[in-house]
Amino acid sequence: MHSNSNQREIIYGSVVTPKGIIEDGAVVIEEGFIHYAGKAVEIPTALKKDAATCETRNGYLLPGFIDIHIHGGNGADFMDASPEVLDRITSFHASQGTTAMLATTMTAPKDRIEQVLAEVNAYISSGSNYAQLAGVHLEGPFISPKWPGAQNPEHIADPRVDWVQDWNDRFPGLIKQLTLAPERDGALELVSWLKEHGITPAMGHTDASFEEVEAAVEAGLRHAVHTFNAMTPLHHRKPGAVGAVMFDPRIEAEVIADGIHVHPAAVAVLARLKQDHKLILITDAMSAAGLEDGHYTIGDLPVIVQGGVARLEDGVTLAGSTLTMIEGFRFLVHKVGLSITEASLAASLNPAMSIGIDKRTGSLEEGKQADILLLSPDLDLMSVWIKGKLLSSQEL
Repeated sequence: MHSNSNQREIIYGSVVTPKGIIEDGAVVIEEGFIHYAGKAVEIPTALKKDAATCETRNGYLLPGFIDIHIHGGNGADFMDASPEVLDRITSFHASQGTTAMLATTMTAPKDRIEQVLAEVNAYISSGSNYAQLAGVHLEGPFISPKWPGAQNPEHIADPRVDWVQDWNDRFPGLIKQLTLAPERDGALELVSWLKEHGITPAMGHTDASFEEVEAAVEAGLRHAVHTFNAMTPLHHRKPGAVGAVMFDPRIEAEVIADGIHVHPAAVAVLARLKQDHKLILITDAMSAAGLEDGHYTIGDLPVIVQGGVARLEDGVTLAGSTLTMIEGFRFLVHKVGLSITEASLAASLNPAMSIGIDKRTGSLEEGKQADILLLSPDLDLMSVWIKGKLLSSQEL
């Protein structure tokens, strides 16, 4: 990575902000932060002095992508966390436009989850050169045995406040989100504990009825994991978990926008219902992201990737994805029909708000970290800045 984060730099392009696109815009960065984002002609004179410039006026400048549900990539899985594994995952996804992410675990034995928490915590303390790890998303182990998806059913456990309390005491602030099945015994108690402690209570891999989801929302549930996948479907007499997500404006909804997990029309319906920062693009990427077809694992389960689609050995169950955030972003624009502004919100500011890092990153605004993407008019990724440092062309 270049170490040019201290030099003042002006990047020209169409600036994508939460309120719309500023044509003929510019972003001024210095010492890792944004000092101006707006019309190029209105840059304060003092900021122009001694600044280096990046001239690509016909491209789009976007905030870096934030992936709050991702298991791995480039042959590495967060469940095998070590400094080398974490570097492999964060460097690969940084090259695809992701500037921050949550290390997402699987349903696994308690000691294995604890090992991942310890490794990720140490890695964050040491400071990453690549995409920033903003914390951990615990996906499981408190899920439904009826909807395990690509999670190993052997390791499913009943919701345990004491486990999570212990983990949170040992690694304060590390756990940002926990996915559970809200219909399980003890789930509502855990949901309210999570909410009180600033951790997102999320539902997923769930057999919950509409009514059970609504009871969990009253207890503090606010988030649906990979909406439509691994949850009770929408039926007009039994709206199910999917119906509850669509109906209740308090629930924010993740979606895997790869055209495999969810039909573009279903994503479009969800996007219409989930205004006001409630739609969140995720990849749910597993270790095969960025690599060719072949045999891989997710957690401790074997996976076969064919045509870029990851499934368990049964040939039916989807096992995460090989999606990257830039591909998901383009899918939202080209196949779902979202505007560039709407797709950018789903990929950056909305997830940042969900995990409480939006004061720091997630949009191109003065005072925020210089986590910036430059895209061509065709939405090809041209350049990535993380905390004001430009990734070299070898890293892209």
